[in-house]
Amino acid sequence: MRVSDSRGSAPWPEGEDGRPHERPGPARPGEPPSAGPPTPLAHGRPIDRRPIGERAIGGRTGGGRLKGWVRGRVAPRDPLHPVAWAREDLPRWARRHRWFLVVLGLGALLRLVTVLGYRPALWFPDSYTYVVTAMRPRPDLVRPAGYSMFLRLLEAFHSFALVVTVQHVLGLLVGVMLYVTVLRRGGPPWAAVLACVPVLLDAYQIELEHLLVSDSLFTFLLVGAVCLAMRRPLTPRSAAALGLVLAAATLTRTVGLPLVAVFALFLLAYGVRRASGTSGESGASGASGTSGAVRPGRAVARLTVPFLVAALLPVAGYAGWFHATYERVGLVGSNGVFLYARTMSFADCSVMKPSPDLAVLCDSRPPASRPASQEYIWNAQSPLVRLPGITFTKETDTLAGRFASLAIRSQPFGFVRTTLTELGRSFTPGRPVYPDVETYGYYEFPATVPPPPGRHPAVVGKEFAQRYERGSLTLRIAEPFAGLMRAYQDVAWLPGTALLVILLVPPAAWAVRTRSARRARARRTTRAAGESRAAWTRRAPEDRVSSNRARSNRAPSKWGIAWATAWALLLVPSATAQFDYRYVLPAVPLACLAAALSVRGPGRRARTP
Repeated sequence: MRVSDSRGSAPWPEGEDGRPHERPGPARPGEPPSAGPPTPLAHGRPIDRRPIGERAIGGRTGGGRLKGWVRGRVAPRDPLHPVAWAREDLPRWARRHRWFLVVLGLGALLRLVTVLGYRPALWFPDSYTYVVTAMRPRPDLVRPAGYSMFLRLLEAFHSFALVVTVQHVLGLLVGVMLYVTVLRRGGPPWAAVLACVPVLLDAYQIELEHLLVSDSLFTFLLVGAVCLAMRRPLTPRSAAALGLVLAAATLTRTVGLPLVAVFALFLLAYGVRRASGTSGESGASGASGTSGAVRPGRAVARLTVPFLVAALLPVAGYAGWFHATYERVGLVGSNGVFLYARTMSFADCSVMKPSPDLAVLCDSRPPASRPASQEYIWNAQSPLVRLPGITFTKETDTLAGRFASLAIRSQPFGFVRTTLTELGRSFTPGRPVYPDVETYGYYEFPATVPPPPGRHPAVVGKEFAQRYERGSLTLRIAEPFAGLMRAYQDVAWLPGTALLVILLVPPAAWAVRTRSARRARARRTTRAAGESRAAWTRRAPEDRVSSNRARSNRAPSKWGIAWATAWALLLVPSATAQFDYRYVLPAVPLACLAAALSVRGPGRRARTP
């Protein structure tokens, strides 16, 4: 039986006792609204009585997913929601992350003191080249133009002070990415906080952010790529995004190009594990995680192909721009020159027996008496610089590359020995002056205003920099802020030995867990030896398969990509150029990330911050 409202409205359903439900009346002041009738069901689901145009997002009659998404975005929101969140959830969130907020606040305060103490920015010899490329867009022969395009984006503000402020913000964001990634990947909170300390509080890291060089932007892009690679599950879309970020890092510093191969191998291993069901993560394709759910070739191709296309296409486009400008293949025109300078630390022409055209690049002094490698590029007395024309012409770079190739083939052990020597400088206990006093001084907060540039390229770059700033470039040192940062830099920095210890933590933690797992397997084997064959056969087949799989499969490493990238950042410059303190700093946050993830407990679940 159904009855109608006295006002002639739609019939009201009756209850289980046969009597109609009463229409809920309006709530009185101070009372909660009265409950309506129970929601009728259709095939076990509530009936949607809303108008067709207001039904759930994604329905076909509701305009599709795009229309529903737009409607949800433009719908009016509760203006009191942020206030309620700030009152209820923000205190709990702040208590949970209080130690990280303390470190982040100290890092922000130190950067503010730096901005106040040194205005507008600190200059490095490379800074002028970046500004020239930004104001006159064309590929540079020595450095890719990624950082110059970053300067170009901020050129409308005509403020180098704004540029370094943005770089300081990028440094803070690197610490945030490290902290969030460690927590999401299941690391303990204390390790997540410690992983952020070097990048947020190291005085040399802060000073590098205040220099007009590409390292801060490169570090931000590379750490972002590693953190993106650690998100689960990886999909073709996220792999393509990873490739784009890595391409941007490569066009900022060419050391990012070998890292494309490192990330490609990582995606290859991830795809194989995912296809075989050993990764323990279900992907976007809907694989259930069982063995054989996805063919290995298809799983690998779904990740590596979008990654390689997204990573190599921008690099190829820049290489085409470079070729159209100089009629040369590559991203820069100085690879042979830098490798020649690197080999002069061991090259012996009496052993190499070079041809007459290469013999002009020999140095008669013994390797132990020679200057640092960079002197063979910039010093006017270098055999390479004395050749006609500029140092980075196509002919000079090709000649230098041939000499370096001959030196490496003739003295491979000398090349390996000197590479390890340059790599070892990254792990020295102190901070000795290297490669020379002038270069070392650029990494210190100055007490006096540096002299104007003396090299001709820097003089030309200063003119472009004045056009960029539309004002004076003279450094203004404001006390007591500058003095505070100089005193802080004397005590707050990461020694090279500490970096080596951090890099050794992941393999050491892996070895300890592997030994513990072997002992646990041995104890299980001993207990299983006393189990009768009949008890084993009484087990369900799926239980036996899962037991065997648990014994044979090992959990994939969660720190491998960060650890391998950190070592690559240290090894590639040591093999192709020389050691420099600024080359070490981008590897520090990745080493800390790998160490923080390696100490994760075996049974710990990931937390969402």
